Amino acid sequence: MDTLTALPLWIQGVAAALLVTGGFFAFVGALGLLRFPDFYMRLHAPTKASTLGLGGVLLASMLLAWARGQAGLHELLIAFFVFVTAPVSANLLAMAALHLRLPSKAPVPPDQPQP
Repeated sequence: MDTLTALPLWIQGVAAALLVTGGFFAFVGALGLLRFPDFYMRLHAPTKASTLGLGGVLLASMLLAWARGQAGLHELLIAFFVFVTAPVSANLLAMAALHLRLPSKAPVPPDQPQP
C-alpha cells in the first residue's frame, strides 16, 4: 500500500489545500513578473507572492513528513534560507536599480519633488 494513501484523510486534505494555495501564490508571482510595467513593480511580485507560494508547498511537505513520523527538518531549512535570502536579494536588486537610475512608472506622491 502506498504511504500517502495510508495517511488520514484530513491530513491529505490539509496538504492538498496548502499545495493549491502555494501554487496559487506562485502563479500570482509569475503573472506579476510578466504583467507589471517596470522593474520595481516586477521585483515586488516574485519576492512576495512566490515566497508565500513556496511557504505553502513547504508547509504541505512538512505536514506529510510529520504524518509519516519524520521531523521535516529539510523543509524547515529550505524555508529558513528562502525567507532570509529573498528579501536580501530583492533589496540588493532594488539598490542596484536605484544606483543605475532606472525609471519607474509609479505615480509620484504630491508632496515629493518632481524629477
